[in-house]
Amino acid sequence: MSSKDDSDLIFKALADGRRRRLLDLLKDAPQTTGVLCAAFPELDRCTVMQHMRVLEAADLIIVQRKGRERWNHLNALPIRKIHDRWIGHYAQNAVTLLDRLKTDLETPHN
Repeated sequence: MSSKDDSDLIFKALADGRRRRLLDLLKDAPQTTGVLCAAFPELDRCTVMQHMRVLEAADLIIVQRKGRERWNHLNALPIRKIHDRWIGHYAQNAVTLLDRLKTDLETPHN
């Protein structure tokens, strides 16, 4: 993470289930703002846009304007940095433990 403020913005953005759902909708392909707003019929467009601004401020989405359309792209890099900082080390240790267990189970003991 480049600074404490960056990670705070990312955690704040990921803390809300609706924002995580927006990111889920962008996992496979970029979506227009209209499509994303339509996915939340219980919310008005202004509210969805507020959530999108939080995601954009955290650099979790990248907005590209094409004519009258606003295309939203997932930027997974900040999430990857969070993973590397908070989970990667533990995952690496787990792989080492699993490898050792596999070796121990496969080694004949007399």
